[in-house]
Amino acid sequence: MPPTRAQITARLRAGIDELPPQLQAVAKHIIDHPGDFGIDPIRVTAARIGVSTNAIVRLAERMGFDGFEAFREPFRAALVTESEDRLGTDWLDRMAKGDTFARAQSALARNEINLVSRSLRLVGPEKLQAAVTHITQARRCFVTATRASYALAYYFHYVGRMALPGLQLVPRHMGSALDDLLDADQGDCLLAITFTPYSAETIRSLRFARERGTRIVLLSDSEVIAPGIEPSVTLPVSIQSQHHFGCFAGAMVVLDCLLGHLVAAGGPEARQRIADYEAMREDTAAYWKGPRPPRIRSK
Repeated sequence: MPPTRAQITARLRAGIDELPPQLQAVAKHIIDHPGDFGIDPIRVTAARIGVSTNAIVRLAERMGFDGFEAFREPFRAALVTESEDRLGTDWLDRMAKGDTFARAQSALARNEINLVSRSLRLVGPEKLQAAVTHITQARRCFVTATRASYALAYYFHYVGRMALPGLQLVPRHMGSALDDLLDADQGDCLLAITFTPYSAETIRSLRFARERGTRIVLLSDSEVIAPGIEPSVTLPVSIQSQHHFGCFAGAMVVLDCLLGHLVAAGGPEARQRIADYEAMREDTAAYWKGPRPPRIRSK
């Protein structure tokens, strides 16, 4: 079994005084910022510490790992709480016994948890696998949504295009999605996102795409949203809320699962494209960087 994050940081603390100065700086950063180390690419980590990427690799090898990715993996895994489902909901019950605001928060939180669980149960692996097949086998995959749902479409396209260059968010500009679907055919795919009350623009796009034989993946709260809409596969989610508008927590986790499957299906090429995107963003200073931490001087 590979070592855990806690075991690695304990070893670093115990042996930091015996490391060369540059490796001491790397070790200190990992001990002080384990979450950042689990997320940041190697060049970002090196820049924050003020060392070369080779120093991080050298520490990884010194700790018995094959390289940076293997060294970072336990820190990435620790960012996900794997035992949350076994901790129960006592905290919600206690919150429900509080004041008016606490009781309202308890109800809202419980609803969000239920939405996520129900949506993941509804979608199932068969529907997700069918969606992945349609999207990856298509020449192009258009992604469309309007109003509040547009945020979901934008996120899915922003992340997914790094793995699948054929993803296109429509409409591209302030026009109609139909403008961008004009030459769509049976070799393409349309991923549409809409929830009750359903967008007339999205309904028109779905019908337009169906007339051209385009494969359709629909993410919605119902499998029957309007006459003449016959998706190739529907990814059903729950959006029931405690307020006037629908809650998108369930839809978001289903999209995240779909993205995970698409990256996996893309194989090494997809992972390389993601790495290239990250490298480009670092090279063009796309991300804000704070002041470097002080270097550790040898005794």
